[in-house]
Amino acid sequence: MSVLSVLLGRRLSNREAGSAKITEIEGVPAMGLDGLSSAAYGPEAALTVLVPLGAAGLALMLPIMAAILVLLFILFFSYWQTIEAYPSSGGSYTVASENLGRPAGLLAGTALMVDYILNVAVGISAGVAALTSAVPALHPWTLPLCLGVLAAIVVVNLRGTQEAGLVWSLPTYLFVICWVALLIFGLVKTMAGNPEPVIKPPPIPPARQAADTWLVLRAFAAGCTAMTGVEAVSNSVSAFRAPSVSHARRTLAGIVVLLAFLLLVIALLAHAFTIGAMDQGKPGYQSVLSQLAAALVGRGPVYDVAIGSVLAVLCLSANTSFVGFPRVCRLLARDEYLPHYFAMPGRRLVYSLGILFLGAAAGILLIAFGGITDKLIPLFAVGAFLSFTLSQAGMAMHWTRALRQQRSFRVQVKRFINGLGAVATGIALAIIIVAKFVEGAWITILVIPLLFLVMQRIHHRFATMKRQLRYGPMHHLRQLLPPAVMLPMEGWNAITAKALHFAMRLSQDVLVVHLSALEGPDAEENDAQLHRDWHRNVVTPAEQAGVPVPRLAVLRSEYRQFLEPLQKIVHELEDRFPDRPIAVLIPEVVKVKWWDYLLYTYRARQLQAALMRDAGPRLVVIDVPWRIIEE
Repeated sequence: MSVLSVLLGRRLSNREAGSAKITEIEGVPAMGLDGLSSAAYGPEAALTVLVPLGAAGLALMLPIMAAILVLLFILFFSYWQTIEAYPSSGGSYTVASENLGRPAGLLAGTALMVDYILNVAVGISAGVAALTSAVPALHPWTLPLCLGVLAAIVVVNLRGTQEAGLVWSLPTYLFVICWVALLIFGLVKTMAGNPEPVIKPPPIPPARQAADTWLVLRAFAAGCTAMTGVEAVSNSVSAFRAPSVSHARRTLAGIVVLLAFLLLVIALLAHAFTIGAMDQGKPGYQSVLSQLAAALVGRGPVYDVAIGSVLAVLCLSANTSFVGFPRVCRLLARDEYLPHYFAMPGRRLVYSLGILFLGAAAGILLIAFGGITDKLIPLFAVGAFLSFTLSQAGMAMHWTRALRQQRSFRVQVKRFINGLGAVATGIALAIIIVAKFVEGAWITILVIPLLFLVMQRIHHRFATMKRQLRYGPMHHLRQLLPPAVMLPMEGWNAITAKALHFAMRLSQDVLVVHLSALEGPDAEENDAQLHRDWHRNVVTPAEQAGVPVPRLAVLRSEYRQFLEPLQKIVHELEDRFPDRPIAVLIPEVVKVKWWDYLLYTYRARQLQAALMRDAGPRLVVIDVPWRIIEE
């Protein structure tokens, strides 16, 4: 059994695709980890912005979180409708393309790709931050831990969406059970009028400034990172078993209800227990959830399990991107905005190239920013909210077209919901861009258009190829002429003989070319001996058989060049035979063992590449392989 089979499992056949699909049981872990885990860093990101207000910032946290929850439920109802309208996966790219035009769709797809990459980096770095806050001795190993977690997630996802969902089910449901129970306990304790912490949180620094609109908007923008990932279900409806719409909707509802509960109660208890955000880059850092768990139950076994579940879910939240990103890439590749390889399923019926590309891009981000969450958060959410806005605007246009065909109150309500979603997310996007621009969002705002332009160029290239390759019925089939053949020869040997036999079957006009002096001035070549070998091994047998004798041309390469003289001869043949194809046969020793690559030259491949680059409509290049048999 190969190492690949051990890591990734056996290769699945196409007919096993149905069994590889998921239900909501696997769907919540596979697609909800991003959303659920954002409860750990979304409120903390908002509280970090409110630090200059001191304890007064906790009071502002509640209305800010209320605004975020309103926006979350607007998105929920909007994507609930999107799943029904586009049951074959109606992500932002599909919806915007069909209703707003291809440029808008490509912009949505580009934004979504960037957001998925950032989600992987932010989720893993936040998970490792939770670990290092619980075990400070691991702080110097932040980046290696991030990259190790990333590699593990890539391998599991290469095994398939269903297996990833099953593997992540235990930590996901452990996180949900632990924190729902802890937060309910905290609510009961607070409502009973006893919000006395078991372990008192670190004191909140005194206020350094008064609240203003700009600070509140920045805190709202930071807290909006908690909503990224909500679109993952609508992007991946095709990953669910039939009835896919029902399974997808139940998955979306479960994710949103749980996320809303976590966000609201964390904000309430942070205010009740006076818990603020701390600087991740300083010693003694504790996350908001770590402070909250310690305040509720102390630092015992329950704390360890709760923080362990946070660590697992944060690190594994990247899995949502590994489900959605390859599917977005597949759609873009299908429409020829990305290379076709992105649309090809791998051995486990997942889009392996998309998974590998996402892992590599996230790894580069983690290395560039040292695996520190606070440095990555400002880049986050721009892509998500841009795709939200385009998707909702596309759905509003979808229902507008439906109303033109038939007036319906139900459809009017749907249009209103999606229109409200477009306006709300558009306003949130503007706030996020303005609030986070200087902090690092400018990088995302620059990358999205650049990636958009790259994919436009890819699409243009594919369109050019299609236009030039378009061909009608074949003509002049009764006047087919054999090709003129050129055969470069290093010397008379078995591979040359094999190539020459084939050339003489193709045509009566065969030109064999030998370049002498390629080895330099010290290499003494006996051209007379070569001519004698040629006459004995080729000319005499051909004359005896009564077949046309191939021509031999021996050219001296004074400057040890071999590409230019051979290319020149090809052009001369094209001029000499204007109505016939030109075939170039290239003999090549097949490299079987690794040391073969050290023993033989690469002239055959270099000649092939040069001819292919210079190929006209009549040129045909044919490889003639020779495999060395082991003795």
